[in-house]
Amino acid sequence: MTSPRTDLVQPFRLDIAQRDLDDLHDRLDRTRWPDDLPDTGWAYGVPARYLRELAQHWRHSYDWRAAEAELNAWPQFTTVIDGSTVHFAHVRSPEPDATPLIITHGWPGSIVEFLDVVGPLTDPAAHGGDPADAFHVVVPSIPGFGLSGPPADTGWEAGRIAGAWAELMTRLGYDRFGAQGGDWGAAISRELGRAHPERVIGVHLNLLPGAQATQEPTEEELATLGPADRERALESWRRWSEWSREGTGYAVLHSTRPQTLAYALTDSPVGQLAWIVEKFQAWTDSAELPEEAVDRDRLLTNVMLYWLTGTAGSAARIYYERAHATGDRAARPTEPSTVPTALALFPAEIQVPLRHKAERTENIVRWTELGRGGHFAAMEEPDLLVDDVRAFFRQLRDKG
Repeated sequence: MTSPRTDLVQPFRLDIAQRDLDDLHDRLDRTRWPDDLPDTGWAYGVPARYLRELAQHWRHSYDWRAAEAELNAWPQFTTVIDGSTVHFAHVRSPEPDATPLIITHGWPGSIVEFLDVVGPLTDPAAHGGDPADAFHVVVPSIPGFGLSGPPADTGWEAGRIAGAWAELMTRLGYDRFGAQGGDWGAAISRELGRAHPERVIGVHLNLLPGAQATQEPTEEELATLGPADRERALESWRRWSEWSREGTGYAVLHSTRPQTLAYALTDSPVGQLAWIVEKFQAWTDSAELPEEAVDRDRLLTNVMLYWLTGTAGSAARIYYERAHATGDRAARPTEPSTVPTALALFPAEIQVPLRHKAERTENIVRWTELGRGGHFAAMEEPDLLVDDVRAFFRQLRDKG
């Protein structure tokens, strides 16, 4: 008897059973609401008044079937890599010479982040762009997240996922390709380039982990910098220290006890909603409410991929795997990547990278400071992100 093939790529289509939607509605109707302190804003977490109204919209106005149809407009597939199922969309450009590009989400994101950028990237001519800037776009769900489902074993940190992405691109027939990502997608994309420089044309990031100031700059350090770089170093330290003091609770829990958290988020849709919406409020370029930066139905579609697949806990495990990596996977890169790398800097990003630190580990060839946008760049400012991705790979083409 022959063993079943594990390298097959199978078509996939979203088709959520109505009973799952009915169960969600029933749970929303029976939510047990906690008390709330008045006049505290977001300081203690998501305000109850805001969350009640958003949950009401989710229950009575949000249309999952419309969102499902929008996602199903992408050709989607699954394949088994390194023992785990990988779900992905593969949207080919009408331009035959388009550049292959794999784009990767992070937490608490999903493939929903890229709904507004795939069209312009694959078919620039239809969106007022140059056909020479076209991409064949691959959009995978990270193992543990959403439609990829929980991994079959432990150890799925950025390096292992990068290896899976290289295999995925091989199965799709792409010998050379670019990579793009933010959040965990940035960590995965940079490792993909570092491990496979002979295949990766360039890496475009909208976040660069580890390039921020993690200690207060000394007077001696500041004296070596120009006025603009001094201000940036001080702002980087201020942003990092504030985030370390007030914003790391979720990461500590993910890194230490993701399974315990999973019981709460997998059983309560409002709990799952609150866990995610807090980050959209804190990390977007918004004055107060996340929907000032991101369409609220898009936000809810992103939440739905966690809820409907029950992957809140398995998605959180990537933090645990990084924190507990051993052997070669625990090693941090010390030599600069040889792959040309671009960084698009959105002003409300949770980290402020410093170029002199970035250049210690990356081959930075493009550094773009943008005027608006935050952590969820593809959702907040899709046009700015698309323009910078196009410009970066055009720059690489022009250099030959």
